[in-house]
Amino acid sequence: MTRPPSVSVVVPTRDRPELLRAALAAILAQEYPGSIEAVVVFDQSTPDESLTGLSGPDRAVRVIGNGRAPGLAGARNSGTLAAEGELIAFCDDDDEWLPGKLAAQVDALAADPAAEFVCCGIRVSYDGNTVDRVLDKDRITLDDLLRDRLTELHPSTFLIRATALRDGFGLVDEEIPGSYAEDYEFLLRAARSAPLINLPTPSVLVRWHKRSYFAQRWDTISEALQWLLRRYPEFATQPAGAARVAGQIAFAQAASGDRRGAVRWAGRTLRSNPREPRAYLALAVAGRVVRADAVLRTLHKRGRGI
Repeated sequence: MTRPPSVSVVVPTRDRPELLRAALAAILAQEYPGSIEAVVVFDQSTPDESLTGLSGPDRAVRVIGNGRAPGLAGARNSGTLAAEGELIAFCDDDDEWLPGKLAAQVDALAADPAAEFVCCGIRVSYDGNTVDRVLDKDRITLDDLLRDRLTELHPSTFLIRATALRDGFGLVDEEIPGSYAEDYEFLLRAARSAPLINLPTPSVLVRWHKRSYFAQRWDTISEALQWLLRRYPEFATQPAGAARVAGQIAFAQAASGDRRGAVRWAGRTLRSNPREPRAYLALAVAGRVVRADAVLRTLHKRGRGI
């Protein structure tokens, strides 16, 4: 009988010791007959070597520091380059894999030798509310992702062939300002190489916090999204998708207090798609009709973001 492929799970972490241990416990508890190693990458924080004590038969925990660019992109790449598995998965330090996640994804890759990347649905937890987000599609193309970010495709759901990362579409891009939207850019680049497999099952618990590392970094968000539009001229082929990103920039400009910039980007949004709601939300925030944090709280309770 052929042994199942070995899996390395890259877990970037920063100052979340209790949540990190919960994430690791869920990874190591997966009912998967192959070997699993969790590569915990401490980003801008002191590595906790005691985590290696969680290792067991066919289950290993390795602890390293982020030796590349500070932030999620560099941390994920540090872990990917240190990983020894045939397949590489990502899991954020505040998320948890649900039972059956890994085995189902490995089976999906095995069933399609041409596939490189598989995702699944998520269960979003925010402020006491839980919402399942799944896509009713078994293949995700580049055009799909240009039209919509598809936030169901969360980094903690990613499982990828190691060869695709090292010799194919490549590592996570470390040039994106502040590492914001690096997961979206990564998906776009992966989908350029081959359609992504998607399993329409919520197999990862994703915690959205009232305060995340990006909660008040609106200038960085705006800069990163403008970088993304320049990097992917293909957005010009999908006006609704271009309007969505422009609307996010408009909202970020409004939330940061740049009313003139918000109005300019909202105008660009509406020229591409007059029905894009982010433009109107940005104008409402710029006009001080509503606060940006109030908009985000309402969206997050529904398992959605801006």
